[in-house]
Amino acid sequence: MPVVVVDVMPKPEILDPQGKAVQGALPRLGFAGVSDVRQGKRFELTVEEVTDEVLAQVAKMAETLLSNPVIENFTVRVETTSEIVAGANA
Repeated sequence: MPVVVVDVMPKPEILDPQGKAVQGALPRLGFAGVSDVRQGKRFELTVEEVTDEVLAQVAKMAETLLSNPVIENFTVRVETTSEIVAGANA
């Protein structure tokens, strides 16, 4: 079944203390070269089929429930099976 992904991120002008905490911890853990970290949320919605109507409905879900449009932006996309497998921890 298809998976529709909603990625929610703080707007650029909004402070992100969790992202800053991760950014500060990375060098202490031996990871160099990261100049900024922003932390967000990811929602995976398994749907019967992907249609324009379904994507519009998911966008409405994101706007009304999954994000706070005052301080967050969101994107809606369809994820392929290969993307899901590639992102899994081995």
